[in-house]
Amino acid sequence: MSNVVISGTGLFTPPHVITNAELVQAYNAYSDAYNAVNSEAIDSGEIEILKHSSSEFIEKASGIKQRYVMIKDGILDIDRMMPVVPRRPNDALSITAEMSIAAAHEALKQANKMPEDIDLVIYGASTSERPWPAVAVEIQQALGCCGYAFDMTVACSTGTFALSTAVDAILSETVTCALIVNPEYASPQINYRDRDSHFIFGDVATACIVEKQQTSSGQNTFKILGRKLETHFSNNIRTNASYLTRSEPNITLERFFEQDQFFIQNGRKVFKELLPLICNHVKNQLKKYDFNINHMRRMWLHQANINMNMFVARNLLGRVPEFHEAPVVLDEYANTASAGSIIAFHKYKDDFTPGDKGILCSFGAGYSIGSLILEKL
Repeated sequence: MSNVVISGTGLFTPPHVITNAELVQAYNAYSDAYNAVNSEAIDSGEIEILKHSSSEFIEKASGIKQRYVMIKDGILDIDRMMPVVPRRPNDALSITAEMSIAAAHEALKQANKMPEDIDLVIYGASTSERPWPAVAVEIQQALGCCGYAFDMTVACSTGTFALSTAVDAILSETVTCALIVNPEYASPQINYRDRDSHFIFGDVATACIVEKQQTSSGQNTFKILGRKLETHFSNNIRTNASYLTRSEPNITLERFFEQDQFFIQNGRKVFKELLPLICNHVKNQLKKYDFNINHMRRMWLHQANINMNMFVARNLLGRVPEFHEAPVVLDEYANTASAGSIIAFHKYKDDFTPGDKGILCSFGAGYSIGSLILEKL
């Protein structure tokens, strides 16, 4: 048990929406054009025909109905199928810093804090727009925070791993108050030409303020009662996008558009291997702290896939969950990687009364699993 709390949360929602119907129309038009150009190779069996997608298929497979994106231009253009992201000059604010700062302002307001009260900024996301300088340091400077800052990633679990890292820093008295931001700018990493993954991700940013209970003055504060982190290596969720790609022998422009340069996964293996790990992880954590699932009013789960979420919640509860027990936001936001469970927590925590408990749990590539037991103060 600790006396560290989450005293504020924030959410930045990007300005543009792409519906399933829009994505499907673009993908199907692309597949028709591809099949026409490659008809001879398809007929001879050299390559496979591209099958159409549908809104019904997407919703059944994932629970997703739409997603938000920072830049819509280019995504639905079948000759491009990626966002048109203008290069910003080095002295301009980075796009993920901009997203993070918008979420941070709401979190600071909730926590009744000023930027100068923050002496640690952690940028935790599944991807970063550059290796260095750390975007966290840019955010620190732009907001006017003190102390130090760094970037980190554990893919979709980075939200909970970053929160736990902030708790350790506070308990060690290295810092007094931390800002964690989770800017997920996923749309440039999506292969919109791939039927199995073109619909999965959306853009978003979340933020949390973490501090000692004694210094907290927010009106909606949650004490962190327990933490548990766990990793198991797997290639079943992966990307090979890297500066090393351009160093490969006989490199061509087409190499940068091959499937492994985007998000790739073996969904069946992920479902089979990761779900039991998640359920055991949560059960063991609850047992360690002398709780059971009935002590938890709510599960704020990683918003990966409706079928995964329902499997975890049903396994833990022993029955089909009510919406308020495991709220879902991926129908609106899609999979937002490290930010997903934080969005669920941000949007579905205000009805808690003092003493109510919940568990914040994320999981994803790695495999990685992180969870925090929270109690409303």
